[in-house]
Amino acid sequence: MSKILAFDFGASSGRAMIAQYTDGKITMKELHRFTNDPVFVNGTLYWDALRLFYNIKQGITKAVNEGGFDMIGIDTWGVDFGLIGEDGQLVQNPVHYRDERSEQPFREFLRRVDLGELYETAGLQHLAINTLYQLIYLKEQKPGLLEATKKILFTPDLYNYFLTGEMHTEYTIASTSEMLDAKSRDWSDKVLALAGIPREKLCDIVQPGTECGLLRDEICEELGAPKAKVMCTAGHDTAAAVAAVPTQEQDFIFISCGTWSLLGTELHEPCINAKGAEYNFANEGGVEGTYRFLKNIMGTWPIQESRRQWIREGREFGFGELEQMAKRCTPFRSLIDVDSPEFGKPGNLPRRIRDFCERTGQPVPQTEGEVIRCIDESLALKFRYSIERLCECTGKEYRTVHILGGGTKSALLCQMTADATGMTVIAGPDEATVLGNIAVQLIAAGELADIREARSVVAASCEPATYLPQEKRMWDEKYKDFKSLVEA
Repeated sequence: MSKILAFDFGASSGRAMIAQYTDGKITMKELHRFTNDPVFVNGTLYWDALRLFYNIKQGITKAVNEGGFDMIGIDTWGVDFGLIGEDGQLVQNPVHYRDERSEQPFREFLRRVDLGELYETAGLQHLAINTLYQLIYLKEQKPGLLEATKKILFTPDLYNYFLTGEMHTEYTIASTSEMLDAKSRDWSDKVLALAGIPREKLCDIVQPGTECGLLRDEICEELGAPKAKVMCTAGHDTAAAVAAVPTQEQDFIFISCGTWSLLGTELHEPCINAKGAEYNFANEGGVEGTYRFLKNIMGTWPIQESRRQWIREGREFGFGELEQMAKRCTPFRSLIDVDSPEFGKPGNLPRRIRDFCERTGQPVPQTEGEVIRCIDESLALKFRYSIERLCECTGKEYRTVHILGGGTKSALLCQMTADATGMTVIAGPDEATVLGNIAVQLIAAGELADIREARSVVAASCEPATYLPQEKRMWDEKYKDFKSLVEA
């Protein structure tokens, strides 16, 4: 029985989990949890990359004290990267995807390329945060940094390199870049040429479950750690989460709901068609040759950022307390488009929500509960809106929505999603990302046969909650207003 050490980095926190597969279930224990706090310096928003590596070491130390481990796997958010120079060191601290540096290159690049041809090749949602546009910014505005770079490493690949000294690019994380050919699953020479990105600065792509290397001798000596294998697991957190959907259904909807909501379905071929391009859906890489056909939409970020604003104002509430406040408020007083640009940046979100409602002629939410209710109802309706468009693209019908991750902790949002969509909602596991990370490592170790068996084991290892539609007629009426709002 392999002892698996899994690191799961989200946009606001990270944790280290130790796990084993015994008696048909995955058992795991949290060893170390830490915040992931970006740092704004001289007009640029950075990840605190070395502090995160310090916390990886802390997790390894605690795993050693628990009796050691055989394998390590790391998953993180997508699109971001580190630049490694000829001397093997970071050229600069990695920049956060919420920094505004790539917005102008994004707009200019899309004006001068054939968008249909770009989508036909990469099959990805056009977003300013994508790696492609961040690298175009470096090429055009900071050419010295790119010239000094030997290799570009995506975030999980960067930490794998720090641990092993070996450089690889894992497929699922690379698929968030808009630089892959979706059909060949390799770098697109066409897209790289259009952007002027030298291919030699990118690493060869390996599939999830590939061994990256062994833990460096110096780290083993420093931490008293075993010479463990470091695995390229499903490096993108959404790919890891989807690997842990507790179902044997062929066709299902997933919503990996945290700071972002990644809403989609799993396919065995990319879905690249006119509707997919029109609706800006992405074909991202999954485990065992699958594709995650999905839409990147807002998650619980407006709730998180509203809470931070209230804390800054001296009013501190727990998330559960805010949910109870929202439940007591009048339904459907006001709605927002959660993907409107003003809601995606840090700052005073409650004020921006009030401004949006006033501008669109709706009642203005005043209390904390009214703000949270507005966000939750709008998010559930955006889920329905995106599912309808997904069905148009795939030509399939779906019966079940699987909500994964932190969003499962909000019973209010889960019930609203069932009511809004008219579909059965299965909520859980909340630890889907780390379970998927572990499952991919267990498959690589030969303890699980494949992803189908892994999902069966995940279902046996957790207790998902089921939500059935209760008030669909009222939600149908309000959906008409919502569609008018987002399509205005």
